[in-house]
Amino acid sequence: MLDKLASYDAIIFDMDGTLIDSMPTHLEAWRRVSEKYGFPFDRAWHYSLGGVSTARTAELVKQRYNLSQASSVLAETKCLIWEDIYSGPVLIDETYAVFTHCEGNKKLAVGTGAIRPHAEELLTGVGLLERLDALVTVTDVKNGKPHPETFLKAAALVGVASERCLVFEDTELGREAATAAGMDCVLVIDGQLHWPN
Repeated sequence: MLDKLASYDAIIFDMDGTLIDSMPTHLEAWRRVSEKYGFPFDRAWHYSLGGVSTARTAELVKQRYNLSQASSVLAETKCLIWEDIYSGPVLIDETYAVFTHCEGNKKLAVGTGAIRPHAEELLTGVGLLERLDALVTVTDVKNGKPHPETFLKAAALVGVASERCLVFEDTELGREAATAAGMDCVLVIDGQLHWPN
């Protein structure tokens, strides 16, 4: 598997659900928001939005369910619930194995839909922040995923051409962003790596 990495000079990881297993807590927080504001909780739909910022997800929830609450209220409620139930970050073994294999001989970056303070806190919690060559968060771009800006900016920061970057992502939106950036993408599904053909 790791021999497939040879043709790349930079590896860019999504964070939530790809490098760090935080998706279950995010999903549970949204489930509780749905309970509080009386809209249906669609786990598969919410999972498909992994990598999309909380603010944007709240806008999509408001639109989808035609809610009277302001999207900012939904987003704030979700963040407060998440902080209350989150017990700390856990690395995903398969992607962390890629990280350690490439450390020191390839550029390593994270491109995430999380806000910068949240990303820095999580990555520090698992001991990865100082080991990265670049971190690009939703705070650092005008257009979040599925727009390619997050991954293009990460490639620029590490000084590697798009076609020499490999992205690891856990959602279709993230894969779309990587493809739009001209990068190959490995999908991480339930902690397992699905390599492109």
